[in-house]
Amino acid sequence: MVGIAMPAPDRGVLARREEIVAALKAIVPGEGVIDALTEMRPYETDALTAYRQMPLVVVLPETVDQVSRILRYCYENEVKVVPRGAGTSLSGGALPLADGVLMSMMKFNRILDIDFPNRAVIAQPGVTNLGITRAVEHEGFYYAPDPSSQIACSIGGNIAENSGGVHCLKYGLTTNNVLGLEMVLITGEVIRLGGKHMEAEGYDLLALMTGSEGLLGVVTEVTVRILQKPETARAALVGFPTSEDGGRCVADIIAAGIIPGGMEMMDGPAIQAAEDYVNAGYPRDAEALLIVELDGPEAEVDFLLARVEEIARANRAGYLRVSTSEEERLVFWAGRKSAFPAVGRISPDYLCMDGTIPRRELPRVLAGMRELSVKHGLRCANVFHAGDGNLHPLILYDANKPGELEAAEAFGADILRLCVAVGGVLTGEHGVGIEKRDLMPEMFSEDDLKQQQRVKCAFDDKHLLNPGKVFPVLHRCADLGMMHVHKGQLAFPDIPRF
Repeated sequence: MVGIAMPAPDRGVLARREEIVAALKAIVPGEGVIDALTEMRPYETDALTAYRQMPLVVVLPETVDQVSRILRYCYENEVKVVPRGAGTSLSGGALPLADGVLMSMMKFNRILDIDFPNRAVIAQPGVTNLGITRAVEHEGFYYAPDPSSQIACSIGGNIAENSGGVHCLKYGLTTNNVLGLEMVLITGEVIRLGGKHMEAEGYDLLALMTGSEGLLGVVTEVTVRILQKPETARAALVGFPTSEDGGRCVADIIAAGIIPGGMEMMDGPAIQAAEDYVNAGYPRDAEALLIVELDGPEAEVDFLLARVEEIARANRAGYLRVSTSEEERLVFWAGRKSAFPAVGRISPDYLCMDGTIPRRELPRVLAGMRELSVKHGLRCANVFHAGDGNLHPLILYDANKPGELEAAEAFGADILRLCVAVGGVLTGEHGVGIEKRDLMPEMFSEDDLKQQQRVKCAFDDKHLLNPGKVFPVLHRCADLGMMHVHKGQLAFPDIPRF
């Protein structure tokens, strides 16, 4: 482990490893438990590969009953559990614990029900994001959230991180497209939230679970909304001489009342890397490239594309090309979808950050990131969901050079501080995990964080589910209600206490 500290392993639990492994094998027979070090190696990290740690043991349940019994055993014996989907988390959300059970949900990989009249699909959490679209596209439907890792990432992981994608501007993130969940609490209790119906009585626990990063329960079934494919979809490539011009164009398009199906932006280094990798026809002389997709009835799309062209020209666009076929539209997006692996070809390592800002602040933040690049002596390629202000700076570094990982982390932290300073937030879709955990006080007060932890206590009073993630300081639930005396003074002394 480098840089970010995880909770010290419980020596008592480590001493009971053989006992814990035997108990898990009694619950999940056959090859459902992996305890050999060499066989656990694929689980030592997630997509935040700068950090690695071997789990205590890996378990791969296949039934809800097995998940329930595993969690009940861990609760009764005070053993930590880290839920894991496909392991594509970019914030370290699925990083294992040395004294914790890593519970992989990838054997839950079936679609259970497709209901076209109600426009809903019920899937197990190990089904891939793209797998849902593939299952319904023959009837002209699709699942709207489409993160770049959609070919691999699981729908359960999308729930954990509230994933978005290039079309989230118009169609929403995961939370806007999930109708119901079945989940298992740390005590082993199985509960259901929502369903195919639109509304449910009581508190909106479904929204609470979406984006909870595995801290509140383990998802075993997901009901999602599917949408009918639009009549027409066309995309425009727009090149600008500066990133600030592109940023202003984004703000002006939204200000004009136009909500594209997707609006993505790439800067010069990202354009070059993507074009070398995919050959999508991107303008190499542009310093910023905007991909604007309009969908809906053909007449509406044609009208809006003309308006977008007017706005782009007013913002000094030097290149504009509109797709004339479905194949060409997909090629436009292929470069953007491949941006992450493309950048991987020009740098031994990179950190993919994830902050969100008000759209009007795009020019200011892009200029600020260039200054930070000089300050930290590292290159940065920018790829982001411009329409909703979700930035994905890719900080390039070489882990084999002493100090570069630390410099990259400091660079990333400064970018996130800048996002918060302009009225934004620490994460848009990757989650907090361990990556942004120690930056939470930049955005939340101590009282805010304690209130969030009280929610966790309501679900997980022993803090056994994915501890060490999200919260910079892990309190015991009993500690949260205790009085705090500072330099002999009690806060709000005039309030009666009993």
